Amino acid sequence: MGKLIIVPTPIGNLEDITLRAIRYLKECNLIYAEDTRVTRRLLSHLNIDNRIVAFHSHNEHRILDKCIETIEENEFTVLVSDAGTPGISDPGYLLVHACVAHGIDVECLPGPTAIIPAIVASGFSCERFHFEGFLPHKKGRETRIKSIAELTCTVIYYESPHRIVKTLTQLQKVLEEDRKACVVREISKIYETYHHGTLSELMTYFTENKPKGELVLIIEGKS
Repeated sequence: MGKLIIVPTPIGNLEDITLRAIRYLKECNLIYAEDTRVTRRLLSHLNIDNRIVAFHSHNEHRILDKCIETIEENEFTVLVSDAGTPGISDPGYLLVHACVAHGIDVECLPGPTAIIPAIVASGFSCERFHFEGFLPHKKGRETRIKSIAELTCTVIYYESPHRIVKTLTQLQKVLEEDRKACVVREISKIYETYHHGTLSELMTYFTENKPKGELVLIIEGKS
C-alpha cells in the first residue's frame, strides 16, 4: 500500500521550503502538481529532476480513480500546489479525501500558508479565528458576508487585488464602518506590506491606490 505526502511549497521566498520537503520531492515516485510549469521551475531551482503529473480543479474528478491506483502502486507520492499548502483554497481536498476512504496513509508536512503569518503580524487576536477562504464571485457572496457579522473571533479572507474594494465596500455595509481590519499584501515576498485601518478607511485607500499581488484580509471580531 502506497502513501500520499502533502508537501507545502513557498508562497514567496524560496528559502521558506523545508529540508524534509526537498528530500520528499527528490525521493518520491511521482509528484502531482497544480501547474506542472510552476512546479518544474521550483524543482529546477532545487536541482531536482522527478516525474510530474498535473492534478488541478479542471481534471481532478476525471483522473481521481487513476491517481488512487497510482498512489497504491508506488511507495510514496507527493502532492503540491503552485504555492502554499494544498487543500487550503487550492486543489487537494478531493485526493486526500479519496485516499482516506481507500485506507491509504496521508501525511502532511508543516510549511508555508498565508493564513498564519498574516493573522500573527496583523496584531489581531490569534486565540480564535474563522477562515473564510475566497468569497464567491457572485452567487452566495452576500450571504457569506452576512454570516460573519456576529462573530467575535478574528475573520480571515483571501482576496484578489481586482475585488478588494468591492469586498471592503460590501463588508462595511454589513458590519460597522469603523470595524478594524488589516490588508496584507505579498506575504514572504520583497514587497510584503500591512495596511491597517477601519473597513471604511481601507476601502478609501485601495480605491485611490490600486493594489497588486496576492492579498489576505484580516477583520477584527465584533466587540
